[in-house]
Amino acid sequence: QVQLVESGGGLVQPGGSLRLSCAASGFTFSSYAMSWHRQAPGKEREPVAAIRSDYGTNYADSVKGRFTISRDNAKNTVYLQMNSLKPEDTAVYYCSGARYYGTYTDYWGQGTQVTVSS
Repeated sequence: QVQLVESGGGLVQPGGSLRLSCAASGFTFSSYAMSWHRQAPGKEREPVAAIRSDYGTNYADSVKGRFTISRDNAKNTVYLQMNSLKPEDTAVYYCSGARYYGTYTDYWGQGTQVTVSS
């Protein structure tokens, strides 16, 4: 059974930091590109950061220089370190794993709420 379980969300003041974790199980984690997405109230879900199986990374322009994605294949876990948080970072953050191997397969977690407010 495939599971992606996010944790680490919460309430933080502007300028603060949070570290999100996503623990994966039920699939070959190391062969999947892992990513974080977010959805703010009234807005569409948007990609935030991604890390490929070769550890190459990509970031949305809005988070470059503030967020860092990393993965630990030994723990089947992907992380998102978020620094210098802004109120506009408030959203539900989702973890996803995806792979194209003849067919496209993707999995999604249930999300964790991040609220940036004073």
